[in-house]
Amino acid sequence: MLSPDKEKIKKLKKKLKVQEKKNVEIRDHMAAQRTIFANERTLMAYLRTAMTVSIGGFAAVKFSDDLYLEIIGIILIPIGIILALYSFIRFRQKQKLIEGHHQDYCPTSHEHERAHNSKYKEDGTDMP
Repeated sequence: MLSPDKEKIKKLKKKLKVQEKKNVEIRDHMAAQRTIFANERTLMAYLRTAMTVSIGGFAAVKFSDDLYLEIIGIILIPIGIILALYSFIRFRQKQKLIEGHHQDYCPTSHEHERAHNSKYKEDGTDMP
């Protein structure tokens, strides 16, 4: 028979393993959220750059008297528009990839599964 102290230690170790397992799942969930936010920040950076390029081209056309600045401005406006379109396409592709990985995720604890499923109920999407 085990002494009472050894039994307590054994129970504490078991609780610690359960808690570590929960922490890993929470860390995984938070990593997925950070990836989504990083993708959104990247989209915003692309859009800021596209807008700056387009506005710079517009300003060069509107406020310059030199032909070469007007030509540069005429070139910059479509480049900014193309960059904005590219950013939306890239964002959507990465978002689909992230969603695919998120749907393939299989939670191992009931508590984490409940939290994972409540996310889908809140945003109205289908559960995996």
